[in-house]
Amino acid sequence: MSAISARGLTKRYNGTLAVNNIDFEIPTGRIVGLIGPNGAGKTTVLDLICGRTRVSDSSIKFKNQEITGRKEQEIVRLGIGRKFQTPTIYEDLTVFENLELSLPRGRNVAGALFWKRTEEVREQVKDVAAMIFLQDHLDRLAETLSHGQKQWLEIGMLLIQDPELLMLDEPVAGMSVSERAKTAELLKQIIKNRSVIVIEHDMKFVETIAHRVTVLHQGKVLAEGDMQSVQANPKVKEVYLGH
Repeated sequence: MSAISARGLTKRYNGTLAVNNIDFEIPTGRIVGLIGPNGAGKTTVLDLICGRTRVSDSSIKFKNQEITGRKEQEIVRLGIGRKFQTPTIYEDLTVFENLELSLPRGRNVAGALFWKRTEEVREQVKDVAAMIFLQDHLDRLAETLSHGQKQWLEIGMLLIQDPELLMLDEPVAGMSVSERAKTAELLKQIIKNRSVIVIEHDMKFVETIAHRVTVLHQGKVLAEGDMQSVQANPKVKEVYLGH
């Protein structure tokens, strides 16, 4: 079953088509790389899926359930997590507190009011911290982390909510070579129970992680397939790879 399925995905801004009649599916347990030049519509596609931007015309289904037109928070609760280009973490809190704060605290006000830091909570936080390579930094203020560590922390803040679809916008931007390698390792680990969409300009990184690549250009799908076939595509070479 597909984690996400979009048909005729379209978004107009003042008459201009930012996304133009795109069809795509994200299989469960797969990483899909979404690439293309600036202004191709990549971030808008993620905005449409997570409800941050309303579609102009289309159908978006998550696990065969129609989510078109739903509010952003409803879509999050269904199991879709989104990481933006710039890390959005609580810099004045510790790594532990950032992760703890991201745990689902019940679906109502009472659930939040009677929240307690149990041993189960501590173990959940520690488990996720280990996944994102921050197990030795739980007591550090987030502001003292490196840029790459902040990126990992934000991914951890999503993982602790246990989403079934994770959407990452430029997750390795500004990372060192070693941090990029660790991030690739992390993404390969987390797809055991979920699907991932990654927007990224680092082609070597995308080639390392993605089972499939979709190339966007001017709001349309230009090419799809594995990285090797996409890189060999004459249209892709012309508009994106600069050949």
